[in-house]
Amino acid sequence: MTASPAAAPGRVLVVDDEHNTTSVLSAYLRRDGFDVEVLHDGQEALASALANPPRLMVLDLSLPRMNGLQVLRALRGRHTTPVILLSDRRDEDSVVNGLRLGADDFVTKPFSAREVAARVEAILRRSAPAGAAQAGGDRTVTAGDVTVDLVTHQAWCGGRQVTLTPLEQALLVHLMRQPDRTFDRRTLLAQVWGFSHGQPSAVTVEIRRLRQKIEADPSTPRRILTMHGRGYRFQA
Repeated sequence: MTASPAAAPGRVLVVDDEHNTTSVLSAYLRRDGFDVEVLHDGQEALASALANPPRLMVLDLSLPRMNGLQVLRALRGRHTTPVILLSDRRDEDSVVNGLRLGADDFVTKPFSAREVAARVEAILRRSAPAGAAQAGGDRTVTAGDVTVDLVTHQAWCGGRQVTLTPLEQALLVHLMRQPDRTFDRRTLLAQVWGFSHGQPSAVTVEIRRLRQKIEADPSTPRRILTMHGRGYRFQA
């Protein structure tokens, strides 16, 4: 399999204390053209990611010396490196806690290494800088009083400027381009995350994070509305 242009070779950091997991997953990623660094310790992973930020990190929750959530929390204070969390925990709280800290995806063990490799490529396609502008499209998207710069990841909401992560931008722009249309969580997972299946709670958490940035009062949103029992829509 050849890596897609948006997921061109780059460094991926794989962190898990299970050597079999890192061996199989790194083999799939190297086959797709990535330079893979494998670590088995949370403190070493954080030090490596801060010294030389990878294009993406695959991070297990259960690690010696420093667990995955601690690594993610420390990393998010300095970098927006995309992170896929791995865990053998199936409870909703583990998923939500990781996503609230800024994880881009959450995969529960046991998993298919091929699926994780596909998710890596999907996230990197979404995170590719200036993707739409480079393809000859418009640099900005505007709906109502919100404008998003696709190159700089900056948004202006009623004159107030905020910085978006690649995932926040992708989700917001998707909603803005079809204002007043309601999207359920499964549809957003497929169309924004690029996953045929996944954790619907990822959408809920990302909507909450977006509202914190673009709504004057996130508890009473006026731009991204919840249509109870149906999903979310952007009010232009």
